[in-house]
Amino acid sequence: MSYHIKPRKAKKLDTKFIFVSGGVISSVGKGITTASIAALLEARGFSVAPVKMDAYLNVDAGTIRPQEHGEVFVTKDGVETDQDVGNYERFMNADLSSSNYVTNGQIYQNIIKKERNFEYDGEDVEVALHVPEEIISRLEKAARERKADFVIAEIGGTVGEYQNILFMEANRIMKYRDGRDVLHVHVAYLPTPPSIGEMKSKPAQTSVRLLIGSGIQPDFLIARAEKPVDDRRKETLAWTCNIPASNIIAAPNVDTIYRVPLNFDQQKLADKILEKFGMRPKAGKLNEWRKLIGKIGKISSSKKEVDIAVVGKYYETGAYKLADVYISVVEAIKHGSWANNVKANLHWISSLEVEKHGAKKVLSGYDGIVVPGGFGSRGTEGMIQTITYARENKIPYLGLCYGMQMATIEFARNVAGLKGANTTEVDDDNPHPVIHIMPDQEKKMLNREYGATMRLGGWDCVITRGTVTEKAYLEAKIISRNGKAKINERHRHRFEFNNAYLDKLVKAGLVVSGTTPDGKLVEIIELKNHPFFVGTQFHPEFQSRPLSPHPLFAGFMKAVVKLKSR
Repeated sequence: MSYHIKPRKAKKLDTKFIFVSGGVISSVGKGITTASIAALLEARGFSVAPVKMDAYLNVDAGTIRPQEHGEVFVTKDGVETDQDVGNYERFMNADLSSSNYVTNGQIYQNIIKKERNFEYDGEDVEVALHVPEEIISRLEKAARERKADFVIAEIGGTVGEYQNILFMEANRIMKYRDGRDVLHVHVAYLPTPPSIGEMKSKPAQTSVRLLIGSGIQPDFLIARAEKPVDDRRKETLAWTCNIPASNIIAAPNVDTIYRVPLNFDQQKLADKILEKFGMRPKAGKLNEWRKLIGKIGKISSSKKEVDIAVVGKYYETGAYKLADVYISVVEAIKHGSWANNVKANLHWISSLEVEKHGAKKVLSGYDGIVVPGGFGSRGTEGMIQTITYARENKIPYLGLCYGMQMATIEFARNVAGLKGANTTEVDDDNPHPVIHIMPDQEKKMLNREYGATMRLGGWDCVITRGTVTEKAYLEAKIISRNGKAKINERHRHRFEFNNAYLDKLVKAGLVVSGTTPDGKLVEIIELKNHPFFVGTQFHPEFQSRPLSPHPLFAGFMKAVVKLKSR
């Protein structure tokens, strides 16, 4: 079959495109590599649009189990994305959008829609032709929306997988058309088997050969390993992979992911990329990064540390526990701890363990407790027991989304005397539904409209004056003392605080410290006479950055440190 290829319109922007792939194993560090390159180029004054390209046929990450694919990160415009988009935002200190996230599901959905609308003028619609073209158009859209000098496209999965071959094909086609405007960065793992004690380069060689088999010669090789790759291995990789030794960049394990940009900068990766594009190298403004890394180093070497229990329900995957399901929470706690000059030792506690053994036995000795988001009934009683323990023992507590809803239930049951109080998500026939589903969400659930139908993205919230929450946002200079204390935070939920119980719970001592601007939805709750007890309906972790910690995480850690010092 012959293909009739229409000439593509010339790009409106003079944008350079960088593709990032990975080899050997998943989670090799493509996301951090992409985020680091973006941060380095932006530090040099360029505008960058990173794009995560996932091969699954899901339209977005919203319907995927966290244990299956890690955290679902939500952008300000309400798109449920892969967790790597969160890394991009944290490293770039910027808000990204739907254009920075592409899935095969989106690609095929749009192609079929265009075919039904007769937008292909009667042509055969072919996988090998139209899918890569649709991918390319998405990358160009990302370039236009951010007016980007560079688009960095991270290809999900590993080289050699059948499902991401069309992303590779898009890369090959763009290289064929645009030549010097496209380059490829390959991230490969070099293991050091304990039984051998020597770093082995064969896995990296194999992944590069698979990449070349897809028609792509990588320009740079990021050598992920436990230790920096030595000259001998660089020489071997250079001649076996057709990559100059100077373009093989060492990426050893580091104490914090935020050290990676500086590691790359020391090896002049950004300058080499610019040179490869025929552009002049530029000095990067990385003083803030260097200060941060210096601060982290001092904190790590000091003896000032606290123990934080993160009590969640999604850790278990077979015989293993994964912290990646709450990666934004993990990073936000770190950001808050560094802002308070303390090291936070994080402990992953399954709420099922609390149910099984009791809160006192499982949680004794921790300096602070965080209950993150979640869905469904499994492990909720363990969360409620956790919250009771934090409330009664005056342990600083931060509840995020489900953690706020569980705190409301705990207060209703054990303080307000509403026996059997619950959320209708867990028990739709409970006597006191203090958390219930919104009417529009109930209709969607009945129609099985699950994908992208929750309350998503950035929504305004007005903070109540004189509260612990207000103090945290004032100290961060997010709000002022004058006028309305309005903030904007990101949401991902279907169920809300039931206003039918608002007066009863407030009379019992619950403090509503934040609502929607119209006052109809409760957004933040807290307790008086407690070192720190705050629950948010939104997800503050999505907007925490290493260079600008979220106020509530900073405030939570401040309370932990203050209590610990006593």
